Amino acid sequence: MTAGRRRSAASLALIGERIARARRARGWTQAELASKVGLTQARISQIEAGHGGGVPARVWFAAADALNIPFRFELGRDPLQELDDSGHLELQEFMLELGRRTGRGRSFELQIRPTPGLSVDVALRDDEMRLLILEECWNTFSNLGASVRNTSRKLAELGELAVSIGGGAGPFRAFACWVVRDAPRNRAIFERYPAIFAATFRGSSKAWVEALTQPGAAPPVGLGFVWCEPRAKRLTAARL
Repeated sequence: MTAGRRRSAASLALIGERIARARRARGWTQAELASKVGLTQARISQIEAGHGGGVPARVWFAAADALNIPFRFELGRDPLQELDDSGHLELQEFMLELGRRTGRGRSFELQIRPTPGLSVDVALRDDEMRLLILEECWNTFSNLGASVRNTSRKLAELGELAVSIGGGAGPFRAFACWVVRDAPRNRAIFERYPAIFAATFRGSSKAWVEALTQPGAAPPVGLGFVWCEPRAKRLTAARL
């Protein structure tokens, strides 16, 4: 007997036993349950004995309804199914890899304060250049204004962390950059509000690309914005 047949036989025996137990608990005969389900008494007897192979799914649901017992007929979660935040994780994975290539310390979802939900997607630390970089990874936009305010808040918190880790030699410098998936929808939003993006992201996008991809390259002053294609392993500058 194959593994599939063994599992099927075990399941049918278990379900049949539970149906029989539930029927007896209600004081019903097999004939009474059969009339409620639309089967013969002999067929109910077979099901309760674990010989329900070939019984249509509608019969199992009808029996469960008659007994007022929940019944599920479903597959479990596919282990190969993508995670809910797989697009966001792709961006973070690539930016962490770039951080490794540039020789910087890296943190994933860095909690910068005990406040729930206030964490940095990717944080880089460069001890030689004494700087911290906050990277906000965006798979898509939702509320642009709120997102900018949230980044500013995180940057302020990161500035406090820069003071504490700097010690007697003075604080590290803190910088921030948005890493945005290069997708048609994001491009359309970017092109629809050019003045807003230009006023918000004052750091040179070209200089930011260099800072994130080249060892020893310092980030420019001002919040950054760069396009990212994680599967192509590429960052490109935005025309602000």
